[in-house]
Amino acid sequence: MKKIGTLILLAALGAGAQAQTAGAAPPAYDAELAKSLGGNDNGMRRYVFVVLRTGPTKVTGEQERKEMFAGHMANIMRLANERKLAYAGPLDGVDGARGIFIFAVESIDEAKALVATDPVIIKGEMVAEYHTHFGSAGLMAVNGVHSKIMKPAAK
Repeated sequence: MKKIGTLILLAALGAGAQAQTAGAAPPAYDAELAKSLGGNDNGMRRYVFVVLRTGPTKVTGEQERKEMFAGHMANIMRLANERKLAYAGPLDGVDGARGIFIFAVESIDEAKALVATDPVIIKGEMVAEYHTHFGSAGLMAVNGVHSKIMKPAAK
């Protein structure tokens, strides 16, 4: 878990460093933007960080597995569109760590209720580990940026 937190911290620091050009003055404080992202006076907010780990029940049927993961992705999109899910992504599988969710909610109980709607949890393919996290409210802008850099699915 320490490794995952360090990677996220390094990624956030790298993104912040890239956002400023050498010698340029830092951007002016934007109170409206901070408020829209849920940030406090320091631009920070509360999140719940969830590590998805391999669960007790491996879904083996090809069609059932395909449907489960399609439902998992649909659930991720729904929660992101509701601005409950700030970030999600797969992990490398080391020590059973398969993915992460970062929820923009106040409590672990709220995150548990949201995670309980996911087919990979419902089927037992994965289990969730919960941690509170206090970080940059700027993370809330990721989904809006990502939708602009993701090519539309071919039809």
